[in-house]
Amino acid sequence: MPPYEAETAIANLVKGWIKTRLDRLKEWVDRNLQQEVWNPQANQEGYAASAVEILRIIDEALDAFFQLPIPTHPALLPDLMAGLDKCLQYYVMKAKSGCGTRNTYIPTMPALTRCEIGSKFQGVWKKKEKSQNSQKRNSLVATMNGDNSFGIPQLCVRINTFHCIRSEMDVLEKRIITHLRNCESAHVEDFSNGLSKKFELTPSACVEGVQLLSEAVAYKIVFHDLSHVLWDGLYVGEPSSSRIDPLLQELERNLLIISETVHERVRTRIITDTMKASCDGFLLVLLAGGPSRAFSRQDSQIIEDDFKALKDLFWANGDGLPADLIDKFSSTVRGVLPLFRTDSESLIERFRRVTLETYGSSARSRLPLPPTSGQWNPTEPNTLLRVLCYRNDETASKFLKKTYNLPKKL
Repeated sequence: MPPYEAETAIANLVKGWIKTRLDRLKEWVDRNLQQEVWNPQANQEGYAASAVEILRIIDEALDAFFQLPIPTHPALLPDLMAGLDKCLQYYVMKAKSGCGTRNTYIPTMPALTRCEIGSKFQGVWKKKEKSQNSQKRNSLVATMNGDNSFGIPQLCVRINTFHCIRSEMDVLEKRIITHLRNCESAHVEDFSNGLSKKFELTPSACVEGVQLLSEAVAYKIVFHDLSHVLWDGLYVGEPSSSRIDPLLQELERNLLIISETVHERVRTRIITDTMKASCDGFLLVLLAGGPSRAFSRQDSQIIEDDFKALKDLFWANGDGLPADLIDKFSSTVRGVLPLFRTDSESLIERFRRVTLETYGSSARSRLPLPPTSGQWNPTEPNTLLRVLCYRNDETASKFLKKTYNLPKKL
Protein backbone atom coordinates (compact mmCIF):
# COMPACT_ATOMS: atom_id res chain seq x y z
CA MET A 1 0.00 0.00 0.00
CA PRO A 2 1.29 3.55 -0.74
CA PRO A 3 2.02 5.33 2.59
CA TYR A 4 -0.70 7.75 3.72
CA GLU A 5 0.63 11.35 3.96
CA ALA A 6 -0.71 11.92 7.49
CA GLU A 7 1.47 14.96 8.25
CA THR A 8 0.34 16.79 5.09
CA ALA A 9 -3.31 16.06 5.84
CA ILE A 10 -2.91 17.29 9.45
CA ALA A 11 -1.05 20.42 8.26
CA ASN A 12 -3.86 21.25 5.80
CA LEU A 13 -6.50 20.80 8.50
CA VAL A 14 -4.57 23.07 10.89
CA LYS A 15 -4.05 25.70 8.18
CA GLY A 16 -7.82 25.67 7.56
CA TRP A 17 -8.38 26.05 11.34
CA ILE A 18 -5.93 29.01 11.44
CA LYS A 19 -7.61 30.69 8.45
CA THR A 20 -11.08 30.42 10.03
CA ARG A 21 -9.81 31.94 13.31
CA LEU A 22 -8.08 34.81 11.51
CA ASP A 23 -11.07 35.58 9.27
CA ARG A 24 -13.29 35.76 12.36
CA LEU A 25 -10.79 38.01 14.13
CA LYS A 26 -10.63 40.44 11.18
CA GLU A 27 -14.45 40.62 11.11
CA TRP A 28 -14.40 41.23 14.87
CA VAL A 29 -11.94 44.16 14.40
CA ASP A 30 -14.16 45.75 11.73
CA ARG A 31 -17.28 45.40 13.87
CA ASN A 32 -15.79 46.52 17.19
CA LEU A 33 -13.83 49.50 15.93
CA GLN A 34 -17.03 50.93 14.44
CA GLN A 35 -18.60 50.82 17.92
CA GLU A 36 -15.52 51.83 19.94
CA VAL A 37 -15.93 54.85 22.21
CA TRP A 38 -12.52 56.52 22.42
CA ASN A 39 -13.42 58.29 25.62
CA PRO A 40 -11.30 58.57 28.80
CA GLN A 41 -14.46 58.33 30.96
CA ALA A 42 -15.50 55.06 29.29
CA ASN A 43 -11.99 53.59 29.49
CA GLN A 44 -10.74 53.84 33.06
CA GLU A 45 -7.36 52.29 32.20
CA GLY A 46 -6.78 55.02 29.61
CA TYR A 47 -6.86 52.72 26.59
CA ALA A 48 -9.66 51.24 24.47
CA ALA A 49 -11.67 48.23 25.66
CA SER A 50 -11.35 46.73 22.15
CA ALA A 51 -7.54 46.57 22.58
CA VAL A 52 -7.88 44.53 25.77
CA GLU A 53 -10.37 42.27 24.02
CA ILE A 54 -8.28 41.68 20.88
CA LEU A 55 -5.24 40.78 23.00
CA ARG A 56 -7.41 38.33 24.97
CA ILE A 57 -8.70 36.73 21.74
CA ILE A 58 -5.10 36.35 20.47
CA ASP A 59 -4.12 34.75 23.78
CA GLU A 60 -7.01 32.30 23.46
CA ALA A 61 -6.07 31.48 19.86
CA LEU A 62 -2.49 30.66 20.92
CA ASP A 63 -3.74 28.49 23.83
CA ALA A 64 -6.14 26.65 21.51
CA PHE A 65 -3.39 26.14 18.90
CA PHE A 66 -1.00 24.52 21.38
CA GLN A 67 -3.80 22.26 22.66
CA LEU A 68 -4.41 20.80 19.18
CA PRO A 69 -3.48 17.09 19.24
CA ILE A 70 -0.83 17.38 16.49
CA PRO A 71 2.90 16.56 16.36
CA THR A 72 3.92 19.67 14.33
CA HIS A 73 3.26 22.76 16.47
CA PRO A 74 6.66 24.43 15.77
CA ALA A 75 6.35 23.97 11.99
CA LEU A 76 2.87 25.51 11.80
CA LEU A 77 3.34 28.25 14.42
CA PRO A 78 4.83 30.82 11.94
CA ASP A 79 1.57 30.69 9.90
CA LEU A 80 -0.51 31.51 12.97
CA MET A 81 1.94 34.19 14.17
CA ALA A 82 2.02 35.95 10.77
CA GLY A 83 -1.79 35.95 10.60
CA LEU A 84 -2.25 37.31 14.15
CA ASP A 85 0.43 39.92 13.44
CA LYS A 86 -1.48 41.10 10.35
CA CYS A 87 -4.77 41.28 12.31
CA LEU A 88 -3.18 43.42 15.01
CA GLN A 89 -1.52 45.65 12.41
CA TYR A 90 -4.94 46.00 10.74
CA TYR A 91 -6.47 47.04 14.11
CA VAL A 92 -3.82 49.77 14.55
CA MET A 93 -4.16 51.04 10.96
CA LYS A 94 -7.94 51.19 11.25
CA ALA A 95 -7.80 52.91 14.67
CA LYS A 96 -5.60 55.72 13.36
CA SER A 97 -7.44 56.25 10.06
CA GLY A 98 -9.36 59.52 9.84
CA CYS A 99 -7.43 61.12 12.71
CA GLY A 100 -5.50 63.44 10.39
CA THR A 101 -1.80 64.25 10.40
CA ARG A 102 0.33 67.29 11.15
CA ASN A 103 -0.34 68.65 7.63
CA THR A 104 -4.14 68.35 8.03
CA TYR A 105 -4.14 71.23 10.50
CA ILE A 106 -1.47 73.66 9.22
CA PRO A 107 -3.30 76.59 7.56
CA THR A 108 -2.66 77.67 3.98
CA MET A 109 -0.17 80.51 3.89
CA PRO A 110 -1.73 83.80 2.75
CA ALA A 111 -0.32 85.43 -0.38
CA LEU A 112 2.66 87.71 0.19
CA THR A 113 1.53 91.27 0.94
CA ARG A 114 2.70 94.37 2.73
CA CYS A 115 1.27 95.16 6.13
CA GLU A 116 -1.55 97.66 5.96
CA ILE A 117 -0.41 100.79 7.80
CA GLY A 118 -3.81 102.22 8.74
CA SER A 119 -4.98 104.43 11.56
CA LYS A 120 -4.84 103.03 15.09
CA PHE A 121 -8.62 103.36 15.31
CA GLN A 122 -9.11 101.19 12.25
CA GLY A 123 -6.85 98.53 13.78
CA VAL A 124 -8.81 98.49 17.03
CA TRP A 125 -12.11 98.35 15.14
CA LYS A 126 -10.92 95.34 13.17
CA LYS A 127 -9.78 93.60 16.31
CA LYS A 128 -13.18 94.04 17.99
CA GLU A 129 -14.89 92.51 14.99
CA LYS A 130 -12.44 89.59 15.07
CA SER A 131 -13.01 88.82 18.75
CA GLN A 132 -16.77 88.43 18.18
CA ASN A 133 -16.09 85.95 15.38
CA SER A 134 -13.59 84.14 17.54
CA GLN A 135 -16.16 83.66 20.32
CA LYS A 136 -18.49 82.02 17.83
CA ARG A 137 -15.70 79.76 16.60
CA ASN A 138 -14.63 78.96 20.17
CA SER A 139 -18.10 77.73 21.08
CA LEU A 140 -18.21 75.71 17.84
CA VAL A 141 -14.91 74.00 18.70
CA ALA A 142 -16.15 73.31 22.24
CA THR A 143 -19.30 71.67 20.81
CA MET A 144 -17.24 69.58 18.41
CA ASN A 145 -14.96 68.35 21.18
CA GLY A 146 -17.82 67.43 23.49
CA ASP A 147 -18.95 64.34 21.63
CA ASN A 148 -16.31 63.74 19.04
CA SER A 149 -14.26 60.60 18.46
CA PHE A 150 -11.44 62.82 17.14
CA GLY A 151 -11.33 65.31 20.05
CA ILE A 152 -8.07 65.72 21.99
CA PRO A 153 -8.99 63.34 24.90
CA GLN A 154 -10.16 60.72 22.37
CA LEU A 155 -6.97 60.99 20.30
CA CYS A 156 -4.98 60.61 23.55
CA VAL A 157 -6.86 57.35 24.29
CA ARG A 158 -5.92 56.07 20.82
CA ILE A 159 -2.26 56.90 21.52
CA ASN A 160 -2.45 55.04 24.86
CA THR A 161 -4.03 52.08 23.05
CA PHE A 162 -1.13 51.82 20.57
CA HIS A 163 1.36 52.09 23.43
CA CYS A 164 -0.50 49.36 25.35
CA ILE A 165 -0.51 46.97 22.35
CA ARG A 166 3.18 47.66 21.72
CA SER A 167 4.13 46.84 25.31
CA GLU A 168 2.01 43.65 25.25
CA MET A 169 3.93 42.24 22.26
CA ASP A 170 6.90 41.24 24.45
CA VAL A 171 4.55 39.50 26.90
CA LEU A 172 2.91 37.54 24.06
CA GLU A 173 6.28 36.51 22.61
CA LYS A 174 7.47 35.22 26.01
CA ARG A 175 4.22 33.27 26.41
CA ILE A 176 4.77 31.63 23.01
CA ILE A 177 8.27 30.52 24.04
CA THR A 178 6.79 29.00 27.23
CA HIS A 179 4.22 27.13 25.09
CA LEU A 180 7.01 25.84 22.84
CA ARG A 181 9.06 24.65 25.82
CA ASN A 182 6.08 22.59 27.01
CA CYS A 183 5.69 21.17 23.53
CA GLU A 184 6.96 17.58 23.07
CA SER A 185 7.66 18.07 19.37
CA ALA A 186 9.80 21.23 19.83
CA HIS A 187 13.54 21.02 19.13
CA VAL A 188 16.45 23.29 20.09
CA GLU A 189 16.47 24.92 16.63
CA ASP A 190 12.84 25.99 17.11
CA PHE A 191 13.98 28.35 19.90
CA SER A 192 16.92 29.72 17.95
CA ASN A 193 14.68 30.45 14.95
CA GLY A 194 13.48 33.96 15.88
CA LEU A 195 10.95 34.17 13.03
CA SER A 196 8.62 31.61 14.59
CA LYS A 197 8.01 33.63 17.76
CA LYS A 198 8.27 37.31 16.74
CA PHE A 199 5.56 39.77 15.83
CA GLU A 200 7.12 41.86 13.07
CA LEU A 201 4.46 44.23 11.71
CA THR A 202 2.56 45.26 14.86
CA PRO A 203 5.36 46.89 16.93
CA SER A 204 6.41 49.22 14.08
CA ALA A 205 2.73 49.99 13.28
CA CYS A 206 2.22 50.99 16.94
CA VAL A 207 5.35 53.18 17.00
CA GLU A 208 4.28 54.89 13.75
CA GLY A 209 0.72 55.28 15.09
CA VAL A 210 1.95 56.98 18.28
CA GLN A 211 4.25 59.24 16.24
CA LEU A 212 1.57 60.22 13.72
CA LEU A 213 -1.17 60.85 16.30
CA SER A 214 1.18 62.69 18.66
CA GLU A 215 1.92 65.22 15.90
CA ALA A 216 -1.76 65.32 14.87
CA VAL A 217 -2.80 66.11 18.49
CA ALA A 218 -0.17 68.86 18.78
CA TYR A 219 -0.99 70.59 15.48
CA LYS A 220 -4.76 70.14 15.99
CA ILE A 221 -4.52 71.92 19.38
CA VAL A 222 -2.41 74.82 18.10
CA PHE A 223 -3.78 75.41 14.59
CA HIS A 224 -7.38 74.18 14.86
CA ASP A 225 -8.70 74.24 18.42
CA LEU A 226 -6.77 77.40 19.40
CA SER A 227 -6.89 79.20 16.05
CA HIS A 228 -9.26 81.78 17.60
CA VAL A 229 -6.49 82.94 19.97
CA LEU A 230 -3.49 82.27 17.71
CA TRP A 231 -4.41 82.87 14.08
CA ASP A 232 -7.33 85.25 14.69
CA GLY A 233 -6.02 86.93 17.84
CA LEU A 234 -2.25 87.13 18.40
CA TYR A 235 -0.82 90.54 17.32
CA VAL A 236 -3.90 91.44 15.25
CA GLY A 237 -4.18 95.23 15.04
CA GLU A 238 -1.94 96.73 17.70
CA PRO A 239 0.64 94.13 18.97
CA SER A 240 0.79 95.65 22.48
CA SER A 241 -2.95 95.06 23.00
CA SER A 242 -3.18 91.57 21.44
CA ARG A 243 -0.44 89.65 23.20
CA ILE A 244 0.16 85.96 23.89
CA ASP A 245 -1.61 85.52 27.28
CA PRO A 246 -4.95 84.15 25.90
CA LEU A 247 -3.01 81.57 23.86
CA LEU A 248 -0.96 80.52 26.91
CA GLN A 249 -4.09 80.03 29.04
CA GLU A 250 -5.72 77.80 26.41
CA LEU A 251 -2.47 75.89 25.82
CA GLU A 252 -2.10 75.24 29.55
CA ARG A 253 -5.64 73.85 29.70
CA ASN A 254 -4.86 71.44 26.84
CA LEU A 255 -1.52 70.41 28.34
CA LEU A 256 -3.41 69.53 31.51
CA ILE A 257 -5.79 67.28 29.53
CA ILE A 258 -2.76 65.56 27.93
CA SER A 259 -1.02 65.11 31.30
CA GLU A 260 -4.14 63.58 32.86
CA THR A 261 -4.99 61.31 29.91
CA VAL A 262 -1.77 60.10 28.29
CA HIS A 263 0.42 57.28 29.58
CA GLU A 264 3.59 58.67 31.18
CA ARG A 265 5.82 56.78 28.72
CA VAL A 266 4.46 58.78 25.75
CA ARG A 267 3.54 62.01 27.56
CA THR A 268 6.86 63.81 26.95
CA ARG A 269 6.63 63.05 23.25
CA ILE A 270 3.19 64.71 22.85
CA ILE A 271 4.12 67.74 24.97
CA THR A 272 7.33 68.14 22.90
CA ASP A 273 5.31 67.96 19.67
CA THR A 274 2.90 70.57 21.11
CA MET A 275 5.85 72.85 21.81
CA LYS A 276 7.11 72.36 18.22
CA ALA A 277 3.62 73.19 16.89
CA SER A 278 3.45 76.28 19.15
CA CYS A 279 6.81 77.54 17.83
CA ASP A 280 5.64 76.91 14.24
CA GLY A 281 2.40 78.78 14.97
CA PHE A 282 4.26 81.70 16.57
CA LEU A 283 6.55 82.06 13.54
CA LEU A 284 3.67 81.71 11.10
CA VAL A 285 1.88 84.63 12.83
CA LEU A 286 5.06 86.77 12.63
CA LEU A 287 6.02 85.90 9.03
CA ALA A 288 2.76 84.97 7.31
CA GLY A 289 -0.01 86.42 9.48
CA GLY A 290 -1.79 88.32 6.71
CA PRO A 291 -2.43 92.08 6.30
CA SER A 292 -4.03 92.56 9.74
CA ARG A 293 -0.57 92.38 11.38
CA ALA A 294 2.19 95.00 11.35
CA PHE A 295 5.28 95.34 13.57
CA SER A 296 7.50 98.28 14.38
CA ARG A 297 11.03 97.88 15.78
CA GLN A 298 9.68 98.83 19.21
CA ASP A 299 7.39 95.78 19.10
CA SER A 300 10.43 93.45 19.04
CA GLN A 301 10.67 93.57 22.85
CA ILE A 302 7.00 92.54 23.18
CA ILE A 303 7.56 89.64 20.77
CA GLU A 304 10.68 88.45 22.63
CA ASP A 305 8.95 88.66 26.02
CA ASP A 306 5.96 86.74 24.68
CA PHE A 307 8.18 84.03 23.24
CA LYS A 308 9.97 83.70 26.58
CA ALA A 309 6.55 83.27 28.26
CA LEU A 310 5.72 80.52 25.73
CA LYS A 311 8.95 78.67 26.53
CA ASP A 312 8.36 79.12 30.28
CA LEU A 313 4.96 77.45 29.94
CA PHE A 314 6.62 74.28 28.63
CA TRP A 315 9.47 74.47 31.15
CA ALA A 316 6.92 74.82 34.01
CA ASN A 317 9.54 75.78 36.64
CA GLY A 318 11.47 72.59 35.94
CA ASP A 319 8.42 70.25 36.09
CA GLY A 320 7.83 70.35 32.33
CA LEU A 321 10.14 69.62 29.40
CA PRO A 322 13.92 69.51 29.93
CA ALA A 323 15.66 72.82 29.10
CA ASP A 324 17.82 71.21 26.36
CA LEU A 325 14.69 69.95 24.53
CA ILE A 326 13.13 73.43 24.72
CA ASP A 327 16.36 74.97 23.37
CA LYS A 328 16.52 72.43 20.55
CA PHE A 329 12.98 73.02 19.29
CA SER A 330 12.95 76.80 19.76
CA SER A 331 16.23 77.38 17.88
CA THR A 332 14.49 78.49 14.63
CA VAL A 333 12.42 81.14 16.45
CA ARG A 334 15.49 82.29 18.40
CA GLY A 335 17.36 82.74 15.09
CA VAL A 336 14.55 84.76 13.45
CA LEU A 337 13.56 87.07 16.38
CA PRO A 338 16.64 89.39 16.17
CA LEU A 339 15.45 90.42 12.67
CA PHE A 340 12.48 92.20 14.27
CA ARG A 341 14.76 94.59 16.18
CA THR A 342 17.05 95.23 13.17
CA ASP A 343 16.46 98.54 11.34
CA SER A 344 14.83 98.43 7.90
CA GLU A 345 17.91 99.78 6.02
CA SER A 346 20.08 96.94 7.38
CA LEU A 347 17.38 94.36 6.59
CA ILE A 348 17.10 95.64 3.00
CA GLU A 349 20.88 95.51 2.61
CA ARG A 350 21.04 91.98 4.01
CA PHE A 351 18.13 90.90 1.79
CA ARG A 352 19.92 92.27 -1.34
CA ARG A 353 23.13 90.48 -0.38
CA VAL A 354 21.62 87.01 0.29
CA THR A 355 19.41 87.28 -2.83
CA LEU A 356 22.50 88.01 -4.96
CA GLU A 357 24.33 85.12 -3.31
CA THR A 358 21.39 82.80 -4.02
CA TYR A 359 20.59 83.89 -7.58
CA GLY A 360 23.99 85.13 -8.81
CA SER A 361 24.61 87.89 -11.34
CA SER A 362 21.15 87.45 -12.94
CA ALA A 363 19.70 89.21 -9.86
CA ARG A 364 21.78 92.40 -10.33
CA SER A 365 19.41 94.21 -12.71
CA ARG A 366 16.20 93.14 -10.94
CA LEU A 367 15.82 91.32 -7.63
CA PRO A 368 13.74 88.14 -8.14
CA LEU A 369 10.91 87.38 -5.70
CA PRO A 370 12.22 84.49 -3.57
CA PRO A 371 9.78 81.54 -3.27
CA THR A 372 8.30 80.55 0.10
CA SER A 373 9.88 77.35 1.37
CA GLY A 374 8.43 77.59 4.89
CA GLN A 375 11.92 76.70 6.20
CA TRP A 376 12.38 79.96 8.09
CA ASN A 377 15.97 81.08 8.56
CA PRO A 378 17.59 84.50 9.24
CA THR A 379 19.89 83.97 6.21
CA GLU A 380 17.10 82.88 3.83
CA PRO A 381 15.82 85.56 1.36
CA ASN A 382 12.10 84.77 1.80
CA THR A 383 12.31 85.05 5.62
CA LEU A 384 14.04 88.47 5.36
CA LEU A 385 11.50 89.64 2.79
CA ARG A 386 8.61 88.64 5.06
CA VAL A 387 10.04 90.57 8.02
CA LEU A 388 10.16 93.63 5.69
CA CYS A 389 6.59 92.97 4.50
CA TYR A 390 5.33 93.17 8.07
CA ARG A 391 7.55 96.11 9.02
CA ASN A 392 5.43 99.12 9.91
CA ASP A 393 7.59 101.92 8.45
CA GLU A 394 8.00 103.98 5.28
CA THR A 395 11.50 102.70 4.39
CA ALA A 396 10.27 99.11 4.08
CA SER A 397 7.08 100.25 2.29
CA LYS A 398 8.99 102.28 -0.34
CA PHE A 399 11.47 99.44 -0.99
CA LEU A 400 8.70 96.83 -1.42
CA LYS A 401 6.62 99.13 -3.64
CA LYS A 402 9.57 100.00 -5.86
CA THR A 403 11.09 96.50 -6.06
CA TYR A 404 8.04 94.22 -6.20
CA ASN A 405 5.01 96.52 -6.40
CA LEU A 406 3.48 94.50 -3.55
CA PRO A 407 -0.11 95.48 -2.70
CA LYS A 408 -1.06 96.79 0.73
CA LYS A 409 -4.34 94.91 0.58
CA LEU A 410 -4.83 91.32 -0.58
